Amino acid sequence: MKNHKIILAGCGTMAHTWLDYASNRNSAEIVGFVDVNAATAKALAERRSLQVPVFTDLSDALDQTDASLVFDVTIPAAHKQVVTTALERGCHVFGEKPMAESLKDAREVVKTAQRTGLNYFVMQNRRYQKEIRAFKQLLATQTIGQVGSIHADFFLGPHFGGFREAMESPLIMDMAIHTFDQARFLTGADAVSVYCHEYNPPGSWYEGNSSAVCIFEMSDGSVFTYRGSWSAVGHSTSWESDWRVTGSKGTARWNGSDNPVCEVIDKSRDHGFMDHVKVIEPASTWPGQEGHFGCLDEMFSALEEERLAETDCQDNFKSMSMVFKAMESAGSGKKIFF
Repeated sequence: MKNHKIILAGCGTMAHTWLDYASNRNSAEIVGFVDVNAATAKALAERRSLQVPVFTDLSDALDQTDASLVFDVTIPAAHKQVVTTALERGCHVFGEKPMAESLKDAREVVKTAQRTGLNYFVMQNRRYQKEIRAFKQLLATQTIGQVGSIHADFFLGPHFGGFREAMESPLIMDMAIHTFDQARFLTGADAVSVYCHEYNPPGSWYEGNSSAVCIFEMSDGSVFTYRGSWSAVGHSTSWESDWRVTGSKGTARWNGSDNPVCEVIDKSRDHGFMDHVKVIEPASTWPGQEGHFGCLDEMFSALEEERLAETDCQDNFKSMSMVFKAMESAGSGKKIFF
């Protein structure tokens, strides 16, 4: 098995999750920490009992170690520089979302990965949950027939404080990529157009638009709708959204927490004014780890098998495009094509 020598860039709270994973993988070895604040990097190294050098600049770290892989756990504003620096210096990159803070920058990052022939895989941890895997399998086997529409409701009221509450579009820019990416994952389809309306409802504690409604037309002819709010108090959905998918033979639902369930036409009974239906509750058989660990399993497997990961930057760019095209639509008040 290949030994992956890893530089961790970004030593904040999320770094612990990535280090927890690396500590449990025999082929992973941390060889350096990078953070703009040297004291933060040193404190993390001490807390994790890792005798590794710390740096404030990634280039210096690459000069002084034999790293082959960079974990990018920096803030979004730093992602483009970190990723392109690592790729240009011959290192693969696994990183937190989003790839960049603009579609233009994300496109440049993808081109850099393609030009260097190296891998840049992006964290989309919400694909890695046994219930969503069961939901995807249910749709893929056409248990409800051909998918016609996908609907996701996301209603929560978190009080983050800090930068999110000051953002112009906190919901779409900071959170919606998870749900948009899940929609692509579940259907295997990509967005071809979007109409988005943003707003900030009464009682919101956000300065920007904490709520939005989006209508996406998808490449398979289906329609994906998203209704979301980060200032909705009461009757909360899960962080994975509340899903309804309609098909030619029935409807599937998933509340983001429990196993999905569907109702399909019961062909054993004559239909009346309304079709009789039967309930199908698919079992979850996915054996993988969940969350970050599941996604990192896929990243390392892809790297070792010399293939693209499920969340390779070229694929993730399509989910990012949904975010930025939705923002463009909200700003123009028009339907936007991809």
